[in-house]
Amino acid sequence: MIIPDKKITENAVKRIFKLMFPHNENLISLEACFSDKSLGEYLNIIFKDSGNDIEKIKNEFISSLVSTKGILLKDAEFILQSDPAAKELAEVIAVYPGFFAIFCHRVAHTLYELSVPLVPRMITEYAHVKTGIDIHPGARIGSPFSIDHGTGIVIGETTIIGNYVKMYQGVTLGALSVDKSKALTKRHPTIEDNVILYAGCTILGGETVVGRNSIIGGNVWLTESVGPYTVVYHKSEIIVRNQSDFNEPINWVI
Repeated sequence: MIIPDKKITENAVKRIFKLMFPHNENLISLEACFSDKSLGEYLNIIFKDSGNDIEKIKNEFISSLVSTKGILLKDAEFILQSDPAAKELAEVIAVYPGFFAIFCHRVAHTLYELSVPLVPRMITEYAHVKTGIDIHPGARIGSPFSIDHGTGIVIGETTIIGNYVKMYQGVTLGALSVDKSKALTKRHPTIEDNVILYAGCTILGGETVVGRNSIIGGNVWLTESVGPYTVVYHKSEIIVRNQSDFNEPINWVI
């Protein structure tokens, strides 16, 4: 197999984003044109080793972009509603790394479903480098979906995420082991609708299900299922003292 050109693939991703979300009145319009000549040229190059019917793959992919934009606009609106710091939809689309990572995943997942080799991973690894958010193109993510801050998020290949899920930085949706023999099995958790995953929580295992309307608190380590409407949190001891009333112990170091 010939490895697709990495730079051309990244340029195609940037071109798709620019066509999908132009800096004009068509920013939120679904009538944006994806028949741009340069995009077709990029796709011809990166799909050239994708199978016998390159034209069919290219046409199916391009025809999917309008519906993908509709889903992404819902994602952007959900992020806007979820983040008090966000002032307008254009801000979310233009500058939020979480939104860009979601965009890359949705484009890559379409190609993954079309059985295009390597390119989906190249796209999500490009997002990983740009945002610090690592989402495998095989993960199935509902809509709308919100990532806030996002740095350090890892979402594994067989993860299933429902609708209206909010996720913060440092979340890991991973496998209990990296045993190669389990490559074709469901190794990563299922997150049902309306779940909030706070910063630093880790949820592992293919049979682990987080029920709908649940909240998983920061730094929680979870390897078993929890039912709907559950709150899971990590309790740690915090000691507050007055410096003037506390004598530091004497430590002798030889």
